[in-house]
Amino acid sequence: MSASDDEPRGETEFTAETAETALREACRTAGLDPYGAELLRLGSNAVYRLAGSPVIVRIARDPGSMESMTRAVRVARWLEGEGFPATRVVAGVEQPALVGGRVVTFWENAQDREEFATLDELADLLRWLHWLEEPEELRLPYWEPFGTVWERLSRLEGVADEDRAFLRERTETLQKDYDRLDFVLPFGMIHGDANVGNALRDSAGRPLLIDLDGFCLAQREWDLILTALYYDRFGWHTRSEYEGFVHRYGFDIMNWPGYPVLADIRELMMTVWLGQQASASERSATEFARRVEDIRSGGSRRDWQPF
Repeated sequence: MSASDDEPRGETEFTAETAETALREACRTAGLDPYGAELLRLGSNAVYRLAGSPVIVRIARDPGSMESMTRAVRVARWLEGEGFPATRVVAGVEQPALVGGRVVTFWENAQDREEFATLDELADLLRWLHWLEEPEELRLPYWEPFGTVWERLSRLEGVADEDRAFLRERTETLQKDYDRLDFVLPFGMIHGDANVGNALRDSAGRPLLIDLDGFCLAQREWDLILTALYYDRFGWHTRSEYEGFVHRYGFDIMNWPGYPVLADIRELMMTVWLGQQASASERSATEFARRVEDIRSGGSRRDWQPF
């Protein structure tokens, strides 16, 4: 999301400067030292690694994310109890915290350098995750992709009217196509944003899942679609990497007739999310325009840039 109606009163943008202000206040409240903190990324969240303690601080861009981050903390604690390899919340800190209108959480630092897992390891994590039976007390929501898309479309700023109209028409078409899909994998708990960027190695070299706020109940195809999309349309994975992923998980979503629809929906979601940043970032605006044109014309997605 970007600077729009989502921003807290008194904030015009979610920038490194405003995030750092929230970081200092959050650390003061938690009894942690923010001095020398390293900004790892600034997107849907500002993610910092503290210099004086093995802690990652995650500051959500969306001030309305208290519910999803509360769920992420609950999920992390449950996964820890199950022995599942996932990011762990810092013990002894009340969280999520609401600081200056921002939702803040504190996580154990897996290691001091960012090292991604392999697609084989991601497949193993997802197969294990999909085998687990979540307890009712997690209160996981049902996945409703189009609610998110329509909400984000309503918040687009600085977007040409013709592009906005095209995206609305595209959403209506895909929603009808989605309603006709015949899923083949079981319904149950999913990560919600499963891709290799959310599978990191810890200091011992073990892979683990991060970014747990998207956990929900849905068809398991949703946790496979991004890896297929990144390989098939974007070229971000090699054929051998994707084949390894399929072999380890045990199902190739690209052989399922509903694959093109789910891939189109994910592309749409990625594009609309980026469009919310178009008014605040020239780089985002350029990439958003490229994506809309490629979707409209059926052009290659090989030039799409990751965000």
